[in-house]
Amino acid sequence: MFDAFYLSEIESSLVRVLLVIGIAILLPLVFDTKNRWHRSGIFLVAGMLALRYLWWRITQTIAPLGWTWDCLASWSLVGLETLSIISSLSSFTILSRTRHRGEDATAQLNWWGDSDPPHVAILIATYNEELEVLERTIIGAKALNHPSIEVVVLDDGRRDWLKDYCAMKGVRYLTRSDNRGSKAGNMNNALQVLAADAVPPDFVAVLDADFVPHRGFISRTLALLKNPSVALVQTPQHFFNADPIQHNLGLSRSYPDEQRLFFDHLQPSRDAWGIAFCCGTSSVVRWGALQEVGGFPTESITEDYMLTLVLREAGWATVYLDEPLTEGLAPEGLKEYVTQRSRWCLGMMQIARSRVGPFAKNKLRLRDRWSVLDAGLYWLSTFPFRLAALTYPLLYWYFNITVVNAEVADVISYFGVYYFWVLLSINSIARGLVVPILNDVSQILGAIPISRAAIVGLFKPQGHPFKVTAKGGDRSKIVIQWSLLAPYLGLIVLTVGGLLIGIFSDWYAFNDAGQGKTVVLFWTLYNLIVLSMTILTFVELPREERHIADAPEPTTLVVGGVNTEVLIKTLTQDTMRISGQRYPLGTVGTIKLQDVGEVVVTVISETPDGARLRLQTTPEQREALLLRFYTEGGTPGVPSAKAAALIRDLARRLSFSE
Repeated sequence: MFDAFYLSEIESSLVRVLLVIGIAILLPLVFDTKNRWHRSGIFLVAGMLALRYLWWRITQTIAPLGWTWDCLASWSLVGLETLSIISSLSSFTILSRTRHRGEDATAQLNWWGDSDPPHVAILIATYNEELEVLERTIIGAKALNHPSIEVVVLDDGRRDWLKDYCAMKGVRYLTRSDNRGSKAGNMNNALQVLAADAVPPDFVAVLDADFVPHRGFISRTLALLKNPSVALVQTPQHFFNADPIQHNLGLSRSYPDEQRLFFDHLQPSRDAWGIAFCCGTSSVVRWGALQEVGGFPTESITEDYMLTLVLREAGWATVYLDEPLTEGLAPEGLKEYVTQRSRWCLGMMQIARSRVGPFAKNKLRLRDRWSVLDAGLYWLSTFPFRLAALTYPLLYWYFNITVVNAEVADVISYFGVYYFWVLLSINSIARGLVVPILNDVSQILGAIPISRAAIVGLFKPQGHPFKVTAKGGDRSKIVIQWSLLAPYLGLIVLTVGGLLIGIFSDWYAFNDAGQGKTVVLFWTLYNLIVLSMTILTFVELPREERHIADAPEPTTLVVGGVNTEVLIKTLTQDTMRISGQRYPLGTVGTIKLQDVGEVVVTVISETPDGARLRLQTTPEQREALLLRFYTEGGTPGVPSAKAAALIRDLARRLSFSE
């Protein structure tokens, strides 16, 4: 039994946590997300609580110095935690400001007036993407509303069918004899060809092969390039399909994609500090600036970030326009998802060791060096610490090694207060984007290869092979990613074993770690929940549709000369589902689609409230559908978590009813 004094200590700690939660809940009533002082205030408190927690960890919870396993384990864990907190402090500082340039873009539209509009070359670099992926990007680029553009497809796969397709669509096709320099080398080859034209472009827009521009992409970004000191405008990346976390957990309609915090909040904050950086696709660069710095740098596989630093060193500005002006295909498989992030990590380590690294002799400003350090710390601290958090409790259960020597009341008072303040503070500016457990899962999925890339890349930055992120492909079957799953399956078995030892073993003589055993017990239970969710995410569910209509659409279906009002529930490039009237299999009719016209349809299956139809579109109608799906409208996807829907969808997935 706990004595009265001990209970009062826990109660006192819980009161502090509840007070923090109460303040954070009331914050939206007085908090202005655009006010620098308001933002600085909440993140100053977050920083102070982080330092308070770290001081407590170092001074009260770790083993005394000595040649013991307890010392090695507890000090190594607190070392990783310290790196993670330093990274968090940097993020808090960045988030204390924000900038939104939408009004500037509107005010400066068509700044060239009666003069000839700037000529823009749209570069679409491709290597192994299939036609289904490329056609929507090419068609979308052709439909841009700027009066002077040239679409240029850069094919490092040297495919004849793509050359023929480009000729049919009236876009320029370029290739080269080798793939030297990868994507950056491919684009540099295009720059050399464009430079030899009678009239080179004034600006160059970069689109990945799977990113479709909205019609206003060029006009809105060019508006910010009125300022002659601005070399590059970056816009956010949005996705028209669910990423593997959303899809495999059944959260496609209730939980945002993993990159929303970065693109919707961190990049605008970086822009306020003057350190917004290029993310490759969905950016526009001034031709003269590119020529001055010698084109796209090839020293890093993340040439986009490095281009930012090279431009900065030359005195150019890079800015961010936080408007949804493109939408692309998120990695659909976990292997592709992990490969992409490992490549980003390796590229960042290469930059850190390059001529524009934070400690190199160059002309970068102090804030640019800080920008690189911030990004490098994120990769070096976040993912190794996640792995440590999963494995260190096992040292206690299996080897009797004291990892954390702490009272429960102190854990609540120091860690609980810090954790809830940070969680609620970030969600006060990025509402619904940081969800406990799910946020952990998103970082754990690729933690092993990303940690490897961070450490190896830091010490040996060059000479590492990397894979291009695969796009498209058959996603019609359930696939279990055993190679990625295996380490976590082992961890969950060991975690369950540790719990059994801790709960039921009377003979196991644990170290006297105060209430450290209780702390590790709750820590282990949390890890068990997170690991279970992670393992569930490695079971890849089939994907039947890649684009879903934003809202039900009323229309008319004509069958045998009879007009019937129906409701389009889902619509993709090839199929649709309707409600309001049932039809037998094989029924043929026509349906009216907005911006497309009358389309011939065939019933391919019956549903309880209607039917599923296959579209038989003409080439012109198919193109019109592509434009409707990807170049019109606002922000695709889920902007923030919807609590009730998230709980419902997660419960459905956990019950295996998906």
